Amino acid sequence: MRTKMLWLRCIVGDLRGGGRLLRGLPHAARPLLTSESQRVRPPHRGGLPQRRFLSGGQDSSSARLKLRTRLGVTLLFGGGLLATWGFVYLEKQQQRRRQRVEQLRRVALGQGDFSLLDHSGRRRTKKDFLGSWVLLYFGFTHCPDICPDELDKLSAAVSALDRDASLPPVQPVFITVDPERDDVPALARYVKDFHPRLIGLTGTPEEVKHAGRDYRVYASAGPKDEDGDYIVDHSILIYLVSPDGLFLDYYNRMKSEEQIAESVRNHITSYVPLGGT
Repeated sequence: MRTKMLWLRCIVGDLRGGGRLLRGLPHAARPLLTSESQRVRPPHRGGLPQRRFLSGGQDSSSARLKLRTRLGVTLLFGGGLLATWGFVYLEKQQQRRRQRVEQLRRVALGQGDFSLLDHSGRRRTKKDFLGSWVLLYFGFTHCPDICPDELDKLSAAVSALDRDASLPPVQPVFITVDPERDDVPALARYVKDFHPRLIGLTGTPEEVKHAGRDYRVYASAGPKDEDGDYIVDHSILIYLVSPDGLFLDYYNRMKSEEQIAESVRNHITSYVPLGGT
C-alpha cells in the first residue's frame, strides 16, 4: 500500500513538473502544441489588392499611350502619302498643261492677229476678244441655207450655255468670206436674225483673207450668174477659241447644238489659263 502511494506521487509530481515545464517554454513554440482552432492566423495582406489595382492602372495607361503613338504614326504616314499624292497629281497636271500648250502651238490655228470692222463700223482686233470664250464661224450673208443653219445651231448652243449661271458668257462671232458684198450695213442686217450678242466682222479682201488664213479656212468664189450672183465655196466649221486666244476645238455639220454646248461646257470647266507657261 505504501508502495502504491509512492508511485502515485511520482506520477503527479511528473505531471506538475510537466506543467511547469510547459509554462517555461518560449511563446513561439507553443502553437506547435495547441489545437488547430487556436493557431494564430497570418494577418490579412491588405496591400496586395491595392498593388494589383495600381498595376492594372499602369497597364491601362501604357495601352492608351501605345494607342496614341500608333495613331500618331498612322496620321503622319497617311499625311505623308496624301502630300506625295498631291505633289504627283500637280506634277501630272502641269505636264498635261505643257503638253496641251505644245499641241495647240503645233496646230498653229488662230495664233495670228486680225483687224476687221464689226457690224457697227468699229475696228476690232483679236486682242478685243482675249479673256472671252468665242465660238467663231466663217461664212457669207448670201449663203442660201448652210450658213443660216450653222449660225442657228451656233446661236442655240450659246443660248443653252447662257442658261447655266455657273459658266461665263460665250461670245459668238461671224466673219465673212465675201467682203465684196458683205459690207458693214449688210452685216448689221444679217446678224439681227441670230443670237443678240452675235458680232459680224468684215474688212478689205486682204484683211478678210488674212483672218481666214490664220484658221486655215478655205474660201473660193464661184462663177457669177447672169444677175451677178455667185456662191462662195468655203470651209464649214465652228471654231472654239479659248480666253488665251488659242484654238481649242472645232465642230462640223454633223455636230448638233446639244453636242456643241456639252463640249464647250467641258472645255470651260476643265480650262486652265496658259499664262506663265
